[in-house]
Amino acid sequence: MTKRLTEVAKKAGVSEATVSRVLNGRDGVSESTRTAVLTALDVLGYERPTKLRGERARLVGLVLPELQNPIFPALAEVVTGTLAQRGYTPALCARTIGGVSEMDYVEMLLDHQVSGVIFAGGSYALADARHDHYRRLTDRGLPVVLVNAGVDELGFPRVSTDDAVAVEQAYGHLRSLGHERIGMVLGPEGHVPSRRKLDAMVQAAGWDEADAECVERSSFSMEGARVAATKLVERGVTGIICASDVLALGTIRAARRLGRTVPTDVSVVGFDDSAFMTCTDPPLTTVRQPIETMGQAAVDLLVTQIEGAGVLHDELLFEPELVVRGSTAPAPGR
Repeated sequence: MTKRLTEVAKKAGVSEATVSRVLNGRDGVSESTRTAVLTALDVLGYERPTKLRGERARLVGLVLPELQNPIFPALAEVVTGTLAQRGYTPALCARTIGGVSEMDYVEMLLDHQVSGVIFAGGSYALADARHDHYRRLTDRGLPVVLVNAGVDELGFPRVSTDDAVAVEQAYGHLRSLGHERIGMVLGPEGHVPSRRKLDAMVQAAGWDEADAECVERSSFSMEGARVAATKLVERGVTGIICASDVLALGTIRAARRLGRTVPTDVSVVGFDDSAFMTCTDPPLTTVRQPIETMGQAAVDLLVTQIEGAGVLHDELLFEPELVVRGSTAPAPGR
């Protein structure tokens, strides 16, 4: 008990006596101090006293699929900083291979009486994945916001990059360089943002069934992208639009292993503009997601729900920006 008091007091920046008063429900403690103590208790993983368990902490979960792709740490930085400015404590939950699943993280967050959850890159974006844990959040009436497109029937507020505009920008850029044989490396079949990108490409390029060989699917890894992109390059594709920067880097690797040069023989466009894309060889042409604006909007939507000011069920679409660097060049022969 003494150890708990000491740790909670240090975390909350108050005295042990103040922590004791809060835990025992005594008067003489301001609401802000009381909230700080309860939040510290939750963050440190201690159970609240029974009489305090019905109250939610000012704790917000941020659930990410990984931290290896630089776009997710960038989003985490924006979201956690914005939450702190709004008086909430962020709880970062990043999944790892063979580690804690998204479903398990949801259970942990519910146990800690969080005020809400922000998801990015979760199974909500996969049409054929299990979504039972999201429905548990709905049943509890817990505020939730999804970053980037998810399946419609979940009904959560969403903050997304406009995939159609992203593809229009990338396709228009490659066409302006004279590329006629343009392909795509996308995520899995049921990945909703990839579906949107493909739909936009069909519209922009006027594709029909015969152009199906210009599309390859991959897991969101460089290894998966290398396998997918190899097939496209062998079919004579000279310009490739990828659903992420990681896929674009795998595509560049595939071209080189086939003896092609990027961008002289094959031009590659990524998506995200995550950290260090200016430092790759060649620097990556990519479509930049407005991560800072989107992260702030996600927090605003969540806090609005938490404070009971209503729920915006419409999807907020943010316009991306094409950033031209060294991985794209005129088509061979131009």
